[in-house]
Amino acid sequence: MTSKLDQLREITTVVADTGDIEAVARLKPVDCTTNPSIVLKALGTPMFADAIKEAVAWGKKQGGNPEAVSSAVADRLAISVGAALVKLVPGRVSTEVDADLSFDTEASLAKARAIIAAYKERGIERERILIKLASTWEGIKAAEVLQSEGIDCNLTLLFSQAQAIACAEAKVFLISPFVGRILDWYKKSTGEDYTAEEDPGVISVREIYNYYKANDIKTIVMGASFRSAGEIEALAGCDRLTISPNLLDELAKDEGKLERKLSPDSRKPDPKVSVDEKTFRWMMNEDAMATEKLAEGIRAFAKDLGTLRTMVQKELQLAAA
Repeated sequence: MTSKLDQLREITTVVADTGDIEAVARLKPVDCTTNPSIVLKALGTPMFADAIKEAVAWGKKQGGNPEAVSSAVADRLAISVGAALVKLVPGRVSTEVDADLSFDTEASLAKARAIIAAYKERGIERERILIKLASTWEGIKAAEVLQSEGIDCNLTLLFSQAQAIACAEAKVFLISPFVGRILDWYKKSTGEDYTAEEDPGVISVREIYNYYKANDIKTIVMGASFRSAGEIEALAGCDRLTISPNLLDELAKDEGKLERKLSPDSRKPDPKVSVDEKTFRWMMNEDAMATEKLAEGIRAFAKDLGTLRTMVQKELQLAAA
């Protein structure tokens, strides 16, 4: 019997949610996703010691405002992590626009274009990269412009149908609806436990997937943020799933039968909906879970980005001493 991971690979594109180079080399995912938390963790390993030295040496030559220099060095390090992952996967690597730009469309556009240019300097074409943006209205509008420029986007921190519909209308390449964080909210709110089939996060992704397929929407649905292998199995057949190394290992060791749960062929009528900014903001306002988890996610990524920049400032100060 083949493992559940191998069975999953037959019906779903498996993506690694990590910056762990050794895990990526071992597990051989098609794509990789990163975020500030993952980048920070990766840079704490010996593998990126030389990358840190190179980026700090580069930063010393830049001059100008120390805060701007530390931010630029942090960006360079994020690209270093992404570039290392590009060498290991045949598909794409997602690199995130700064979380503190989540409510600024123009600044997000500038940062995204800079990320693509930085990869280009290392010989990595835009076809290997996904620009990752938070699914705020401003992030979605930035993605719409980037898509028109041939820069594919991954819209993250997605918790609601409103966000999914707006992303579809913006013709974004891929969305990352979160599963585990939705479950976290409901468990805290209700005090109840949920089976995989009852899991509110699983149900949310299934509804988005079915809406997209019923309306022939080409945007890829990539479930993310899993708390258990059971959640992953409950979404078997989804376009893509981005999974942490520990859960990939768990699936690789399990030789039970994996049942397909989602299929584009099982589409049912689902009336297409359109959202403008006013409708989007109202729908988000009426969804306490989505509003709270989106804000919480942005704060957490911004905090880790701040930690990375502080680390860089210390390294620059040491280098200048």
